[in-house]
Amino acid sequence: MIRDGIPFVVVPLVLAFICLVLGLWIIWFWAAAVLFILIAAFMAYFFRNPRRSIPLEPGIVVAPADGKVTIARQASADNPQSLVSIFLSPLDVHINRAPIEGEIVNITYKKGQFVMATKAESRLLNEQNSLTIQGAELTVECVQIAGVLARRIVCWKRRGERVKCGEQFGMIKFGSRTDVVMPSNVEVTVREGVHVRGGETIIGRIKI
Repeated sequence: MIRDGIPFVVVPLVLAFICLVLGLWIIWFWAAAVLFILIAAFMAYFFRNPRRSIPLEPGIVVAPADGKVTIARQASADNPQSLVSIFLSPLDVHINRAPIEGEIVNITYKKGQFVMATKAESRLLNEQNSLTIQGAELTVECVQIAGVLARRIVCWKRRGERVKCGEQFGMIKFGSRTDVVMPSNVEVTVREGVHVRGGETIIGRIKI
């Protein structure tokens, strides 16, 4: 479990303990204790941090998050950049990972709305945090987008820091979307509807 999740687990456990103590005199406090224990269990599951096997191939772009691919768009005359959009449900791992190795040359945070993350307009309207990562072969933009339930975007990195491919850089709490904008020389290797794993699934390759 990541450090950000500790308060979300400890608080309901403390409340559960209090309810168990009070339940010695008032029986319905036992039901409240069970509820708080279930909440703590869900929070521990939500903030889980499973190990990932990061691929070491050159010229690849990996998924920045776990979730369902809702957009897999190859660059074209109308859209000069490739785009992969990943929707994270409350049951997915919510840690964000760097899609390539490189230097974070820019971080831009924008306040906004909380439209459902599966909708196309959420990319323009919702609260979001954008990281531009410049690698040896390409530069990508990774955008953390808040959803209906998400009310907190977390970024642990700063401008000027370097990240390895698959390295953790932040998370979005409770349902969200993560987009990767790539240059036209990257071929999108996933299709819409598939489920990807952050740091493991290859979503793009530099065209040879």
